[in-house]
Amino acid sequence: MSGQTDTTACVLIIGNEILSGKTQDANLRFFGLELARLGIRLAEARVIRDEHATIIDHVNACRTRFSYVFTTGGIGPTHDDITAEAVARAFGVELILNEEAVARLRRSGGHLNEARLKMARMPAGAELIDNPISHAPGFRIANVFVLAGIPNIARAMFASVAGGLSAGARIHSASVDVFTREGDIAAPLERIADAWPGVEIGSYPFVRDGVFGASLVVRGSDEALIGEVIDEIVTAMTALGGDPQRPLG
Repeated sequence: MSGQTDTTACVLIIGNEILSGKTQDANLRFFGLELARLGIRLAEARVIRDEHATIIDHVNACRTRFSYVFTTGGIGPTHDDITAEAVARAFGVELILNEEAVARLRRSGGHLNEARLKMARMPAGAELIDNPISHAPGFRIANVFVLAGIPNIARAMFASVAGGLSAGARIHSASVDVFTREGDIAAPLERIADAWPGVEIGSYPFVRDGVFGASLVVRGSDEALIGEVIDEIVTAMTALGGDPQRPLG
């Protein structure tokens, strides 16, 4: 679609605890919003298990398909933290003890035992990603960025690399809520989408106080164009009796 940036990203959320439902992912929304702000379209997200073959397969598939790949999780000191080793194998390089990472861990204080040293083992040739919170760094190799799973650390790591990402025009969005069933708005909404190929239009149903409705979201890089499309949607939905309401703020 012409309204979309050509710079794309994929997020690999790594962790059995996410798939089991024990832990709820809190990173995906952050990546979607921050990447859009930078003009990078988050095209795909995958939740995968802590298994070498699984991580290797997904890293290799995604790094050739998307401009950037961001992984979260699996770079801690315990036995199930296998992301670094799997990424090294995906790239066909050795997993080595990164001396700069060791120095950062040492400066953070505490006994540097074998478990903590595991957090300094990275693929040969990887660049460190700063971690201003706990000092255990993430790393980048080619277009793959390996970040912690803990949300505040993942966000801090992302902030340290965001300025170096090649991006397009910022992706904007606007929305309007309509209070009618999707089946009643599908045809006029499709006509509007066909008439405006420079933006992406999505419909997301809801039920509020027993009333069916949908949030109609318009996204693209041209903010003025988005405003025009929203105005046309409001006109069409008003004609249908959908009582369109624009979110406050």
